[in-house]
Amino acid sequence: MAPFKVLPDTISPEVQAGLRGRAEALVVGPITARRQAWLDLLQNDYLPKAPVEPGLVHRPGGKALYAFKVRSHTTTDLTPDQVHAIGQHEVARIRARMEVEMHEAGWSGNFADFLTFLRTDPQFYATSREQLLEKASEIAKRADDGLPALFGTLPRLPYGVRPVPQEIEATYTTGRYNAGSMKNGVAGGYIVNTGRLDQRPLYELPALTVHEAVPGHHLQIALQQEAEDQPYYRRGADVTAFIEGWGLYAEFLGEEMGIYRDAYERFGRLSYEMWRACRLVADTGLHWLGWTEEQARACFRDNSALSPHNIETELQRYISDPGQATAYKIGEIRLRELRTKVQDELGERFNVRTFHDALLVDGPLPLALLDINMKIWTDRQKTPD
Repeated sequence: MAPFKVLPDTISPEVQAGLRGRAEALVVGPITARRQAWLDLLQNDYLPKAPVEPGLVHRPGGKALYAFKVRSHTTTDLTPDQVHAIGQHEVARIRARMEVEMHEAGWSGNFADFLTFLRTDPQFYATSREQLLEKASEIAKRADDGLPALFGTLPRLPYGVRPVPQEIEATYTTGRYNAGSMKNGVAGGYIVNTGRLDQRPLYELPALTVHEAVPGHHLQIALQQEAEDQPYYRRGADVTAFIEGWGLYAEFLGEEMGIYRDAYERFGRLSYEMWRACRLVADTGLHWLGWTEEQARACFRDNSALSPHNIETELQRYISDPGQATAYKIGEIRLRELRTKVQDELGERFNVRTFHDALLVDGPLPLALLDINMKIWTDRQKTPD
């Protein structure tokens, strides 16, 4: 009823009263009845039949379904066992780098105590919503400044830095990208959650910014939208392994761009990478190996600086959307492998700006097709002009 509290003066008092009366009758009557029926369905029919343990492995045919979902989301032929092994290898590799940065920060204690320090020391947290948003905006502008050195083609569409609406922030992710439209006059949006400030560490903000804004999702998606010589399905293709793999690759590019300015921010970047590595372990653990929530939670809690609130939000997401979370790290690994392979093959002819253009300008592809496409492009670069 909130919109009816203050109505324009151009509407007469009699009409206003009539509108309020009609609205109240709808809310008290059919709307409330429908909501009550939905609640009754959940409480009386759905909940008693809902399983207690998470994971597709506990459902009839669940293992076959999960194996399919892993192939579908990663756009590869990897099995859940292979994905789990890759995740374990990445956790070990990233953990070693985190130890280095921990010592660079001057910490002489153990890893667990360092995580506690990062999660609790006030120096790492904004004191107001405005401060967090301004910090994100400053990082985004520095990232803009570094784009021409790495990309030959940039999108026409700009982007803004905006807060998550407060009415939905409690269950919303730390950040997200909302696509814009030049045709409709809407800029892209880097959306920052400014709620629960004690759960939004500043040392993670640079990695979040380059992932969601540039050179991450905004750059990739805006270029995809502007690929005018491509058919509509390429301009609107949603290939998670490529799109989210690119977001993680963008976090890696932040190192080349000088975005991470001290050991804490570099540790925050690695903590974000650890988050995605643990996804491989936890998602396959839950849905393939039959892990409990606590077993899945342990990887994030013990190996990353993610806040407890973010860990719980993410964990429920993996339980409810099996396989989707495996696409991110698998995609990033493939993109970094492609860059290394192309650079080795081209040697002095390798140009990172034209390489990135070849990856992005025509839109995302499933990883198997991306391999083929980049091989064709690489062979063409070997031919003298």
